Amino acid sequence: MTPSKPVPEIYRRLGVRPIIHASGTTTRYGGSILRAEALEAMREASTTLVNMDELNEAAGAAIARMLGAEAAFVTAGASAGLILQAAACIAGADPAKITRLPDTRGMRNEIIIQRAHRFAYDQAYRVAGGVLVEIGLARRTQPFELEEAISERTAAVTYLVSPFTSPPGILSLEDVLAIAHKRGVPVIVDAASMLPPRENLTKFVRLGADLVSFSGGKGIRGPQSTGILAGRRDLVRAAALNASPNQALGRAAKTSKEEIAGLVTALECFMAEDEKAEMKRYHDVCATVAEALADIPGLRVVVEQDAANRVIPHAVVYFTPDWVGPSGHAVQVALAQGAPHIYVQQGAHQGGYVDEIAVDPINLQPGDEAIVAARLREELTRVSRAS
Repeated sequence: MTPSKPVPEIYRRLGVRPIIHASGTTTRYGGSILRAEALEAMREASTTLVNMDELNEAAGAAIARMLGAEAAFVTAGASAGLILQAAACIAGADPAKITRLPDTRGMRNEIIIQRAHRFAYDQAYRVAGGVLVEIGLARRTQPFELEEAISERTAAVTYLVSPFTSPPGILSLEDVLAIAHKRGVPVIVDAASMLPPRENLTKFVRLGADLVSFSGGKGIRGPQSTGILAGRRDLVRAAALNASPNQALGRAAKTSKEEIAGLVTALECFMAEDEKAEMKRYHDVCATVAEALADIPGLRVVVEQDAANRVIPHAVVYFTPDWVGPSGHAVQVALAQGAPHIYVQQGAHQGGYVDEIAVDPINLQPGDEAIVAARLREELTRVSRAS
């Protein structure tokens, strides 16, 4: 029998089941495991009251130094960072405009976005009163389309950095920066889940992005409800004026003194780590899973890592046309409903395979890889055993 995960007392009292999270840093499944150093910083911060404006400024300055940015601000998650990006570009530091949001009538309120970059969270821009202006096709954007879309109503151009939204043929960040900045329009970047690699913390600001939003609770492993907004000093200041503790639109996305302390500490730890050694550890974990499944007929099981689709190593199970067992979806559901409850990635693959399952190791604790491998093998071979 596959062993179960121990249940923390608080979850036992509430009747909440623990899971093995092998599908990345998905918010729905808790994000990532908080660093012990961050937890201790949060405990320490909880014992004393401070002026939140002073703390926001000091934490922002510390983060900005680490990122090589003019300024930074701790947000209540990366999505809150998008709201504040829009608010900063639309209302700026004008108190009259700040109090009117999300009513943006008569303001520069249009945010240009490539159609290939539309995603579920771009709703955050509309929370602040932004009006999205789409350009291009699903897999192609021409430079003239961005040039023609910019007008006196344009507040910003947004750019999504994601492994899944950069097909050949769309405008690169460098292209967008050149065109927008020529017209004096800021470029706001959503890079929420693009950590690691650590170089991304400095890359987009170095290229010239005006505001960049990162998650603080994914690869950084800070508090799940935190994020980082970094970039131009004037726009970061405007974002802060639109945020808590001010009585503005961003008040609903409040960060506590404990969360701010935890994020700064987690970021320090994240930047001090040896990324090469970290990737080696992830690769070894994935190799354990792959080796345990390699002999099952009809499957191709490999460890993959690339800049386009899998920024850290993954164990990937490809279902070949010869596969006669259960579907990837059926296996995914069985793992989630079993004991222990395990979440993995699943989706159709376009490279000649009929299906795939992937194991992301970032949240696997020591010993979890053996449990995941055993349960995968159990479900993948269930039909053949029954026959």
